[in-house]
Amino acid sequence: MACTFSEQAERYSFAAGPAQLPREVLSQIHEELPDWQGSGFSLLEQPFTSTAYKQLMSDTEQDLRALAAIPANYRVLFLQGGASAQFGLLPLNLLQPGQSADYLESGHWACKAITEARRHGPVSVVASGAADGFTALPAVETWQLDPDAGYCHLTSNETGNGLQLRDFPQLSVPLVADMTSDFLTRPVPVERFGLIYASAQKNIGVAGLCLVIVRDDLLRPPSAGLPAAFSYAVQAEQQSRFNTPPTFALYVAALMLRWIAANGGLTAMAASCRKKSQRLYACLDHSELYRCRQREEDRSTVNVCFELREPALLPLLLTEAERAGLHHLAGHAAVGSLRASLYNAMPLAGVERLVAFLQQFEREHG
Repeated sequence: MACTFSEQAERYSFAAGPAQLPREVLSQIHEELPDWQGSGFSLLEQPFTSTAYKQLMSDTEQDLRALAAIPANYRVLFLQGGASAQFGLLPLNLLQPGQSADYLESGHWACKAITEARRHGPVSVVASGAADGFTALPAVETWQLDPDAGYCHLTSNETGNGLQLRDFPQLSVPLVADMTSDFLTRPVPVERFGLIYASAQKNIGVAGLCLVIVRDDLLRPPSAGLPAAFSYAVQAEQQSRFNTPPTFALYVAALMLRWIAANGGLTAMAASCRKKSQRLYACLDHSELYRCRQREEDRSTVNVCFELREPALLPLLLTEAERAGLHHLAGHAAVGSLRASLYNAMPLAGVERLVAFLQQFEREHG
C-alpha cells in the first residue's frame, strides 16, 4: 500500500538535491496533476504557448520579483540545463573579445565552474581556499581582482564543502553568483550583482529548471558559435519561450514561491536556517565522535558537512539513520563523510530528530 503524505512526514530527506518538498506543495501537486485549472488536461499536457501557461510564467516571475526584491532593470529567465550548463554559458554570453573572467575558488562547485569556463575563455583565480582543504573562505581583502575583467564569479554556498559567503562585495565589474543551494534562503542585495543563477532542485522545487536573473546592460546579441537557445539576450527577448521551457518544473517553482511567501518570506527562511543549523552545529561541536572542520564564521546554514572521528563507523551510521527515517546523509561523492542539507522545506522537527539520533549513536558507539 502506498504511503500517505502524513506517513511520509515521519521520514526526512537530508539530500543535497533533489531535495525534500513541503507536504503542502506535494499535496497540491497530487491534487492538481490530473486536471490543471479545470482544463481536463494534466499540467504535463499543457502547451507552453497557451494563454493559461503564459499567465503561469508571468505570475511566477512576478512572485519571484516580489519575494527576492528584484529591481526593474533585471530580467528573469527560466532556463534548462541546470547550473552546470551556466558554467559554460557565462563566458560565452558575458565576455567580450579580449576580456578575461575572475573566479573565486571556494570549493568543489567553484572548481567545476572554473574548469568549464576555461574551455570558453581566459580565467583568473582571484583567491583560493585549496591550501586549507576548502575548510575556510578567502577574505575579500585578499582577492586579486582585475579591474578590466568581464565579470567576477563566486559560489555563494559550497554544497559539498559546507561553506557560505555571509556578505557580497560591491565591485567595479559585474558580480556573478552561483546561488543554487542557498537561493531564497535569505535576503540578498540583488542590485550588487550583474547576474545570479540557481538550479531549482534545492529550494525552488524539482530538477530541470535553472533561474537566471541578469541585468539589462549585460544582454548582448549572441556571439558566433553560441546557439540562440543558450543566449541570455534571445531568451530574454522571447520571455524564456524561444524553445519549450521545463513546464512541470516551473509549475512546482510557482508553488514553492507561494509557500515561501505564505511562511514569512526570505527573512523567515533565513531565521529558520540559522536556528536549524545552529542546533545541529551545537550538537557536533559538543561531541567527541563527530567533527566539523569548517571555520565557524564560514559555516553554511543550509549544508552542514561533518565527519566521524572513527571513519569505520560511517556505514553503520548511515544504515541505522535510514532505519530511523533519516535519509541521504552521505557527503558529496568527491568529499565523503557526512552532510545534512537543511533547505527551506526541512522542518526544525527533522533537525531535532537528527540530533537525537546522532547523540544516541554516540552513546552506543562512541
